[in-house]
Amino acid sequence: MTVDEIKALLIAKVGEGVVIAEETPGLQSVLTIQPDKIVDVMRELRDNPLTYFDFLACLSGIDHGPEIGKFSVVYNLTSIPYQTQLTLKVMKDHTDRSFENLPVFLSVNEVYRTADWHEREAYDLVGIYFEGHPDLRRILLPDDWEGFPLRKDYKNAEYYKGIKID
Repeated sequence: MTVDEIKALLIAKVGEGVVIAEETPGLQSVLTIQPDKIVDVMRELRDNPLTYFDFLACLSGIDHGPEIGKFSVVYNLTSIPYQTQLTLKVMKDHTDRSFENLPVFLSVNEVYRTADWHEREAYDLVGIYFEGHPDLRRILLPDDWEGFPLRKDYKNAEYYKGIKID
């Protein structure tokens, strides 16, 4: 299926306004999805015999920086039988940079089990909270680490548990 056909399918199955934007000039097309519809979109793309995107290859959290005030999650899907790839993106405004008020996106773990550790990594490094994730906790850094190292405004700590770090 072409990206236009996938877009039309999603609008027909999930509803008008589900696809917010489309980027097609690159090597791979990107559909920006309404954030509260991402689970429905993922389920439709996985279960529909016309698309059968059976593999979530990657999930990445992105901090667009404090000046822009947005966070995104990018999903790289693959249909192994159809030998097709598709990139989906969800984006939200979020200007509060505090640790107490993280940007919140829906977990797709119930659709793709591979999302489990991908979402934990995005939480750990970017500070994105995935609502509905069954075990959202740090995966790479120690539990008591302060901050999220892949945020644009992250400042490296000088010491961790009395050990000087760079």
